[in-house]
Amino acid sequence: MNNQSRRKFIRNASVAGAGFFIVPRHVVGRGFVAPSDKLRIAGIGAGGKGTSDLAEFAKSPNVSIVALCDVDDRQAVKSRTNFPKAPYYKDFRVMLEKEKNNIDAVSVSTPDHTHAVATIAAMQLGKHVYTQKPLTHDIYEARMLTEAAKKYKVVTQMGNQGGSGDGVRQAKEMYNVGMIGDIIEAHAWTNRPIWPQGVPKPTGNHPVPNELDWDLWLGTAPKTDYNPAYVPFNWRGWWAYGTGALGDMACHIMDPIYRILPIDYPSSAECSIADQWTGMNSEANNIDSCPTSSIIHLNYPRKDKPGNIKVSWHDGGLLPQRPDELLPGEAFGNWDGGVLLVGTKGKMLMDCYGANPRLLPSLLMKEKAMPKPTIKRVPEGHYLQWVNACIAGYGKGETSSPFEYAGPFTESILMGNLAIRSAMRIDPTVSGWGKSKFTGRKKLLWDAKNMKITNFDEANQYVRRQYRDGWTLGV
Repeated sequence: MNNQSRRKFIRNASVAGAGFFIVPRHVVGRGFVAPSDKLRIAGIGAGGKGTSDLAEFAKSPNVSIVALCDVDDRQAVKSRTNFPKAPYYKDFRVMLEKEKNNIDAVSVSTPDHTHAVATIAAMQLGKHVYTQKPLTHDIYEARMLTEAAKKYKVVTQMGNQGGSGDGVRQAKEMYNVGMIGDIIEAHAWTNRPIWPQGVPKPTGNHPVPNELDWDLWLGTAPKTDYNPAYVPFNWRGWWAYGTGALGDMACHIMDPIYRILPIDYPSSAECSIADQWTGMNSEANNIDSCPTSSIIHLNYPRKDKPGNIKVSWHDGGLLPQRPDELLPGEAFGNWDGGVLLVGTKGKMLMDCYGANPRLLPSLLMKEKAMPKPTIKRVPEGHYLQWVNACIAGYGKGETSSPFEYAGPFTESILMGNLAIRSAMRIDPTVSGWGKSKFTGRKKLLWDAKNMKITNFDEANQYVRRQYRDGWTLGV
């Protein structure tokens, strides 16, 4: 059966929106789907988050995990056990070349700095892609992936699972009927980082574990010596590989803000960051690491009418002021974070992932009639929604966070990191103890069309990072 016939067979066998697919028993016997007629998914990043991602896809009887790739054999153990028949590779480029005729779709669950190159390599082969959040490591990559998804006509989804949740849909319905009026500002916060940040670059000589291909792990990032401070989890706090607390969690927590409000790209960004260098000696230089905590302010022009909406982000234990309408004993979001929308007629509070939207004061939830559901729910969940859309085919299925949405959303988030990194740069006019102290708070003005900071050219180096020799985005 050729690929076109396979896709038609799977599509006709699917039950739209249910997350499960039923094939008539007379076709394959006993209601099972023949292995040759399943959506064939390869995993780039089989360990870490990739372990649970692949397990979620495999819950569909119409999915077969057909290839695995990870640079660290230690991290891939569970996935290799779960899918023992899947060929295993260390280099995703080799896997895509050798398995391109056996793969329909690809899941990318690598560290942030490898997201874009792995994702676009799969798209260029016509493979559908599910890429973990944040979609990319820098703004230029996000723009290129958004354009590539249209060019190659593949089904895409970013891994911000709350985007398929009921909570964000209920919140939007509440907003649409005017329950809090016109939103004028929004606040989001997280308990992250829960990994080291604001620390000096690690030193010392460490042998590379036999199971790890360190050069492949570095990928697009600059060449540096192996250090266990980076892998397998704490890379998130280093600019060369991760995007800090903002990049890690904002795609989850800020999703309701971006999904509900009439905004796309911010016009400006500014930040306050912790003075993480106090008490360090004159040799200390922590600019390679994300700050211990930050507050970021983004200003968005409204798309529906004149005016602006201010959005603020807090991390590292910092929080916005508790609203007066929240009783002293009531939770302000949940452990992972939350969102507060401030409108002209009231306020709305949500937990992480947009869960549990409620009016403030909370007694209004009992006093006011909630709007009837008008926005389609995703009962099958974020993962199987993408599976369904892949089976339906490009332009026929639906995903909650296609790159058309996730790309601009990621760009918007990463604007905050432009502000942070601009503030953290070394001041060449300062010597001795204060050399690595951050140089101050700046408001960056953003030209979204041209992807350019217009008032501080030094910040533009972070819009598009330079890849190490041998690596290219291929666009």
